[in-house]
Amino acid sequence: MKAAYIEQTGPPEVITFGELEKPRPGSGQVLVRTGAVSVNPIDTYIRNGANYWPLPTPYVIGCDIAGVVEEVGGDVTRYQVGDRVWGSNQGLMGRQGTFAEFCAIDEQWLYPLPEGVTDETAAATALVGITAHLGLFRDGELKAGETVFVQGGSGGVGSTVLQMAKAAGARVIASAGSAQKAQICHELGADQVVRYDAQDVVSAVKQFATDGVQLYWETRREPDLDVAVNCMSERGRLILMAGRDARPAFPLGPFYVKGCRAIGFVMFKATADEQRECADRINDMLVAGRLKPRIDTVLPLCDAAEAHRRQEASTVRQSGQLAGKLVLIP
Repeated sequence: MKAAYIEQTGPPEVITFGELEKPRPGSGQVLVRTGAVSVNPIDTYIRNGANYWPLPTPYVIGCDIAGVVEEVGGDVTRYQVGDRVWGSNQGLMGRQGTFAEFCAIDEQWLYPLPEGVTDETAAATALVGITAHLGLFRDGELKAGETVFVQGGSGGVGSTVLQMAKAAGARVIASAGSAQKAQICHELGADQVVRYDAQDVVSAVKQFATDGVQLYWETRREPDLDVAVNCMSERGRLILMAGRDARPAFPLGPFYVKGCRAIGFVMFKATADEQRECADRINDMLVAGRLKPRIDTVLPLCDAAEAHRRQEASTVRQSGQLAGKLVLIP
């Protein structure tokens, strides 16, 4: 089968697109014929040598997948051949990734793909959707009527947070770095959009939410926590997704006087049951049309290295060139 894989970590050029042996599903596993995959920032960190856990060799890159069940292993109870499925959390914790024509995946990490939802849509929603749902509802305890600020509302995670918060009855303020991205945020349903390249963020937020926002979602690797805390209400909650090496200044005094909470999390440490609960709700929203992932570009799987270059430029070098997800098709 064709796959995008690495045999050593390094820049995007270490990615090889070539032949690997087709996997066989083990006990509790499902063999999925891949229909679409998508790129996440963590994919580029692992490929570049982030020493989170040992990698298999060769290591197939990628977390997200949507496709069709080709074969089932022993003890599989949830799926049968021909079922359409989607999932995430692959390529992590020592597991093989998804950028291949076929993937053997533990059935606990797969979810039914509803009728009428495309592979591209499901793959683009997978990791960012589970991340957004965990952060908003399990950890952020979002309630209808509250105000949410999301940093980078046109990005993969940001656009998903925006839509889920609106679907839950929240008011949403999104930030954007250009007129084009601001328009995307408006189209996704943002009640207010702040141009961080042209406005003072704190002043703009306070004009819309006089008492501050109850939930502040920070998507950047190197957040400005002074801005975040100044935007937050009394007892506000701060959701953090910073890079592992981030060491930003922290305004402890204003933070504790307001009685705020800071919550950091990564989706891949959530249990299979927690992620499945998110997936069920995501399926409901996809079917109802309340969640539509932002797809920036669709590429063939053979362009995996180019996809990593674009993702890395946008995330690490903060080029801002992406407005949504990169999706690849075998």
